[in-house]
Amino acid sequence: MKITKNKLTSRAAKEAAFKFVTGIIRWAFLLSISYILLYPMIYMISSAFRDAQDFVDPTVVWVPKNFSVNNFVIAFKALDYLKTFWNTFRMEIISAFIEIVMCSITAYGLARFDFKEKKLLMGMLIVTILVPTQMIMLPLMVNMHYLDIFGILGFIGEKIGTELRPNLLNTAWAFYVPSIFAVGLKAGLFTYMYVQFFKGLPKELEEAASIDGAGPVKTFLTIVVPSSGTIFLTVTIFSIIWHWNDVYLSGLFLSRDYPLSVQLSRIFTILNSGIDGVKYGSYSRSTVGIVMAACLLVILPMLIMYCILQKQFIKSIDRVGIVG
Repeated sequence: MKITKNKLTSRAAKEAAFKFVTGIIRWAFLLSISYILLYPMIYMISSAFRDAQDFVDPTVVWVPKNFSVNNFVIAFKALDYLKTFWNTFRMEIISAFIEIVMCSITAYGLARFDFKEKKLLMGMLIVTILVPTQMIMLPLMVNMHYLDIFGILGFIGEKIGTELRPNLLNTAWAFYVPSIFAVGLKAGLFTYMYVQFFKGLPKELEEAASIDGAGPVKTFLTIVVPSSGTIFLTVTIFSIIWHWNDVYLSGLFLSRDYPLSVQLSRIFTILNSGIDGVKYGSYSRSTVGIVMAACLLVILPMLIMYCILQKQFIKSIDRVGIVG
């Protein structure tokens, strides 16, 4: 009996020791990965609050000796923050919300309705995901400079001797029009995500709504949308963040009234030109802190938005589930 108890005690001790060791290894691994991921953010925050003298002081590693917010003041002016923030909102964020809505409508049609061209359209959808924007740069520029529909406006303009094709470059419509037709920034990926989610929804709910006299539009608005909170939140987060950080299309379509992302990419040129009569070298010790402060100002709204939407996203997982 004593031997059996000793064996059980020894086994329990070994299991406890094994759990303890594996727990240490797990925590060490997670802390290492977390440090690698958080290091750029920690360095950015530390550098943004440093004075120029701290960058040449070898004793300063993380905590600044000369705590200063002057970098944020200069970065705010260099970014022309209020103007560029408004440009970002009116061009990028509004087009992001348009894309969220239009991609969901397009995806519902592809997921629930059968028609001859469905396979062709799905193939074209995959192509829009696979083909990078850089490969269609010239057609995009031409289309936005001479917007036309199957060449109709160009044909009529040639006959009457007047250019009827509108130029959308340097306007918000260069972002709105692709979003309206669900072909904007990452629209193919968003549509595909919607399609896969809508296919998993029970058809019985839509059939019941149809029996009650609801058409496709009413069914989509009253049944599908309320049951798809998770995918809508996911697409919303991705769409807003991708539009907010977009530099390529913004730099392609705009030569003035830049959003924050493009203005940030021009930060060294702006600092070299001078802020309030003071010019900053591209690699001077004072420039590093200003650039880090500018980066922090640009990403701060997205961090706040993500923290808010992440909580709602976690809560929506239980609400979307259908029981019975």
